[in-house]
Amino acid sequence: MAFRIAVMAFGVIAFSCLVGGTALSDDDIQKAAVASEEDGKFLDKDGNPTFNIQADGTVDWYTFSGYRRYHSDCHVCHGPDGVGSSYAPALAESLKRIDYPTFLSIVAEGRKNVGGGKENVMPAFGENKNVYCYLDDIYVYLRARAVGAAPRGRPPKKADKPQGAKDYETSCMGG
Repeated sequence: MAFRIAVMAFGVIAFSCLVGGTALSDDDIQKAAVASEEDGKFLDKDGNPTFNIQADGTVDWYTFSGYRRYHSDCHVCHGPDGVGSSYAPALAESLKRIDYPTFLSIVAEGRKNVGGGKENVMPAFGENKNVYCYLDDIYVYLRARAVGAAPRGRPPKKADKPQGAKDYETSCMGG
């Protein structure tokens, strides 16, 4: 596996890697670059949630929360750190090809793929608040994994939970 360092907006360092013979282009990495911030939530130039990982390895709250939520509900099928399994795709690879609205739709509504004598079913999680209330977090974490910015394993350092995340969580979870 080869690594390349790319400096992104706000001094964030991301690592893009050759995975399965496919290298990410500079354009792929720049699409994930931070363009704005709203109460601790980082957005790309299109307004989609993105990650902010500092040079010392500190991840933003949403990336850290996404890691936790992914490993709570998604890794059972999709493998640790989004690397996939024998019966569910590697989401770190899938996020290189699907956009934010598609991700939201698939997770909320589910999806069924049939081909080559094999059937794959992604159940709908739109009613599961432990997933639905944290879709942005999960997306941000997987996006960081997709461009190689977040290594495998638990992030070593995290930013504090912003008030906006606290307020949204209380509202969404009904507390």
